[in-house]
Amino acid sequence: MDRYDVPERPVLTVAEVFAVADSIAPRYRLLVLLAAFTTLRFGEPAALRCRDVDLEGLTVIVRRSQAELQDGRLFDKAPKSAAGVRSVSFLAELLGAVTQHLEHFAAPGRDRHVFVGPQGGQLRRSNFRDDWVKARKAAGVTAELHFHALRHTGNTLASTAGASTRELMTRMGHSSSRAALIYQHMTSDRDRAIADRLGVMIRAAGEQPPTRPRGVLRSRRGTHVARPWTQ
Repeated sequence: MDRYDVPERPVLTVAEVFAVADSIAPRYRLLVLLAAFTTLRFGEPAALRCRDVDLEGLTVIVRRSQAELQDGRLFDKAPKSAAGVRSVSFLAELLGAVTQHLEHFAAPGRDRHVFVGPQGGQLRRSNFRDDWVKARKAAGVTAELHFHALRHTGNTLASTAGASTRELMTRMGHSSSRAALIYQHMTSDRDRAIADRLGVMIRAAGEQPPTRPRGVLRSRRGTHVARPWTQ
């Protein structure tokens, strides 16, 4: 279950995402990129089938998610809510990586898994963890970075790109707006920081904006009367 009450989770830059992807075993490179740029949870790409990937439409269809029983057996199950079943667009820039992965690393057959282990078995979180830790260290990324941070990164990037609350909810597979609003709040804070830095640049350049716009006079009664702008 996702938790979004700790917005201080690490957010990778686009360059860091690719650094990790390029440092991991080639069969897992696409897994990293999809997690970051489609915001899929680990269990969703782990359960993805070849027929769920639309190369022409540049989308992946999430129909199920991987679960693990206490005895270690893996199975694919339906998402927890109807919102979890969704079509998510991926970047056109990833088409080459998707095509290459399907040709060289996916299990054969349209109904087989997109991501499998080196021996052809199902992708297992515990087995993948070592590859993930090695890749993030090789890429020089934060030591405590968990794989789920890629989803957090993708949600933040989507919000920064201008996704609305409804669009974020759909992309994340949520029926509640709570998580989407948190990401929008985070990016609005970033926008405030950008504006503040621009103000510092203006002051450093020796420019001091007027306290009220030129062309506006204050009458004796305190009301504002506009007049044509003058240089």
